[in-house]
Amino acid sequence: MAKKNTPEVQREVQTKYDRKMEARKQQKLKDQRQEKMTRTVAAVIGIGLVAAVVISVAVSFIRKNTALNGAYVKIGEHELTQVEYDYFYNTTVTNYLNSMASFLPYLGLDTSRDFADQEYAEGLTWKDLFDEMTVEQIKQTKALVDDGEKAGFTYDTAADYESFVTSFQEAAKSENVSVGNYYKENFGAYATAKNVEPFVKEGMFAGAYYDELLESNAPSDEEIKAYYEENKRTYDKVDYRSFTFTAEIGEDAGEEETSQAMDELEGKAQAMYEARQSGEDFDTLCAENASEELKADYEDPDTEHCLNEGRYSSGIATVMADWLYDETRGEGDLTVLRDDDSHQYYVVEFVKRYYDETDDERISGTLSSEKVSAYVATLVDGYQVTDLKGELKYLTIPRETAEDEDASSDENEEAAE
Repeated sequence: MAKKNTPEVQREVQTKYDRKMEARKQQKLKDQRQEKMTRTVAAVIGIGLVAAVVISVAVSFIRKNTALNGAYVKIGEHELTQVEYDYFYNTTVTNYLNSMASFLPYLGLDTSRDFADQEYAEGLTWKDLFDEMTVEQIKQTKALVDDGEKAGFTYDTAADYESFVTSFQEAAKSENVSVGNYYKENFGAYATAKNVEPFVKEGMFAGAYYDELLESNAPSDEEIKAYYEENKRTYDKVDYRSFTFTAEIGEDAGEEETSQAMDELEGKAQAMYEARQSGEDFDTLCAENASEELKADYEDPDTEHCLNEGRYSSGIATVMADWLYDETRGEGDLTVLRDDDSHQYYVVEFVKRYYDETDDERISGTLSSEKVSAYVATLVDGYQVTDLKGELKYLTIPRETAEDEDASSDENEEAAE
């Protein structure tokens, strides 16, 4: 059998040097690929950063433009921008906080925190409350302006506005804040002197028209007299002498301890009453019964520390006012009164009750305010609120009507029976 000839395969033999050079070549290619990738990623990141800045600027511009020009809420036929709404909102909040400053700790409102994160009532936040108050203020302002213009009322706001600007600039200076930043702090992030000017002047016009309505609705002398006759206790003044005995009772005192302390007071008050009945001087008796720290006040010969003059019933303890304003009360009447709510006894002597005719003006103001308030309320009823941006959450919260509350109260009473 013939032998088959098979071609011999030639194998290439790599030397150690060849392998070393090949490794260097592969590493160089790898480094080149890595560098290209790094440049590509860096370019992408750079584009992303630029895009982020562009987007941020664009969003900021859009928000500002929307706040300045876009409709934020519609009230009646008036479409308000966010700038205008913010002006009313911040003004409303500031006025509320200033008027309620001494009560804020008891109301549980922390002015350093977001109002939207603090509950005012069940289902309502302080932000909701302030939004509702703001909308009511806007409705009233718009209604007065519309009605005033319709009635042909005119008012030059130039002097008032100049005074406002001057005061505002002085306030900013005293706070060491630029006027521009002070506008933003007081009226909102997009507020400027120029863009809030029409809102300020509109409020001045509304206020002037309201004063005009008050003047034109002033009551007659007959109306004032008739109103006084129906509300004598509110407007009559009284002069009287009094001394107060107060029980020193701890917060954790029991009923027996409280009762014992009140009995001791009654004895002291009764003793003073009997001494006065027998002819002793009221001021002298007050000084004798006063605590050491108050004794000097009652002993001062230049004052009658126990004499109260020109007092209205609203400023007198109820149990004392009820006795003083009794129609049968006469000069020199004397009594001892117990006040369980305050843990006190009063020794009271009636001097006189009278009406000060200067209160005619006070009554006139009350009557004209009632008329104008009722009139403005009818105007405001026609101003519906449309929440264009969905930011007025209070509008979506169900409320109990007066009828619902009465029904709920009746149900509770029936359940209790």
